[in-house]
Order: sequence, then C-alpha cells, then structure tokens
Amino acid sequence: MTTPPGDDAPFVTLHAAVVLIAATLIGLTAGGLTCLGGTGAALSVLAGLAAAGAAVPVLRGLIR
Repeated sequence: MTTPPGDDAPFVTLHAAVVLIAATLIGLTAGGLTCLGGTGAALSVLAGLAAAGAAVPVLRGLIR
C-alpha cells in the first residue's frame, strides 16, 4: 500500500511535543511537591494541572 503524495506530515510537531513534555514535567513536579507539603491528593492534582496549564503558553513563547 502506498501513501498519497504530501501525506507525510507529522502527527505532532517537534515544538508541540517539547512544550507538552516540559509542561507535563512541571505539572508533575508541582503536584508532587504539593502532596509532599501535606495537602490532600485531590488538591495536589489540581495544583499540578494548574501549573501545567499555566506553563504551556510560557513555554510556547520561550521555546522558539
């Protein structure tokens, strides 16, 4: 089976992959540190998600 010409675009660009991986690491770190600080698991997850969400636009601007 052959692929049509021009259909070799990547699913996710390298820039998007780097930004998302870095944001995930930031979120995991923030959530882990929040959990180690004595906060409950649910609030730690929310803190990690908030940190990851806030990191995406910053990293997108920094990694160019």
